[in-house]
Amino acid sequence: MEKTTEKYEVMRSTELWQMAGAFYVRIQGMSKQHGIGLREEFDEHDGGDTKYIVILVDNFPAATCRFYEIDRETVLVGRVVVLPEYRGSGLGRVTVLEAEKWIRELGYGKIVIDARDVAVGFYEKLGFSVGEPLVSEWGSFRCVRMEKDISK
Repeated sequence: MEKTTEKYEVMRSTELWQMAGAFYVRIQGMSKQHGIGLREEFDEHDGGDTKYIVILVDNFPAATCRFYEIDRETVLVGRVVVLPEYRGSGLGRVTVLEAEKWIRELGYGKIVIDARDVAVGFYEKLGFSVGEPLVSEWGSFRCVRMEKDISK
C-alpha cells in the first residue's frame, strides 16, 4: 500500500546528522533491496563538498539524492532513491526538482545524471535529455548519461 505524502518536508543536508537520513534511504532503498554492498553504494563522493536533498514524510526520511561539482558550470546529480513504500507518490520528482532549485541558487548552469536505463522516461519528463547512450554497467544496472541545461 502506497503511503500518503501530502505533508512532506525538504531538508537540504550538509551536516552529518542530516546526511544520516540520506544514507538511511540509500541503505534501505538500494543496498538492502538490490543487494548492493555498502562499499559499492558509498564512494569517494559521499561527504566533503557533496550536498544532499532528503525528503521527510512525518519527520522520517523517505527519499534522497546527492549532487557534487564536476566543473564550475556543471554538477552531477546521483543516488536518487525513494523508499519502496513511497515509490509512485511523486517524491522522486520532488527530490530531483528540489536539487535542481538548490543547484540554480548555487549558480550552476548544467546538470548531468547517470540514470538507470529503466528511469530514462522519468528524467525526460523532468526536462533531461540523453547525452551518451551507455556510460556504465554496474551489477544489473545499465546507466545512460542524461543532461539538462538550467542556465536559462
